[in-house]
Amino acid sequence: MIKFISADDVLPLRNEVLREGRLTLDECRWPGDTNEGSFHLGYFASEQLVCIASFQINPDKDYPGLGYQLRGMATSTSHRGKGIGNQLVNFAIVYLRGQGANYVWCNARKNAVKFYSGLGFEIISPEFEIAGIGPHFKMYLKIQ
Repeated sequence: MIKFISADDVLPLRNEVLREGRLTLDECRWPGDTNEGSFHLGYFASEQLVCIASFQINPDKDYPGLGYQLRGMATSTSHRGKGIGNQLVNFAIVYLRGQGANYVWCNARKNAVKFYSGLGFEIISPEFEIAGIGPHFKMYLKIQ
């Protein structure tokens, strides 16, 4: 089941999956998490939060209209490969369309490019490095 959740709710899974448990939960808070228009989604399996994604209004200078950035997509290891991430992002796209968003973009880890491509995202940058995390590509999906 997909639910809107709080910025605090995403912190444990962000730390576990995206930062390999190396940080405190406070260090997993990101600028924009609580900005007006930001929202967080969670997928619950048997009442356990197993997949998260955060969305923030953050237009890209190269694209007109209302843009959101997808950040912090994470699925617990035990629940990967079951289509949960696809369901979560597709839910968000429908919601964003209703909010009048024109597009969503993300900085995708190199090993997640296939996942985002399968959802219709396109690579719009050369590969780049985020210090301490690894290689990424900027990806874009037109919503309307």
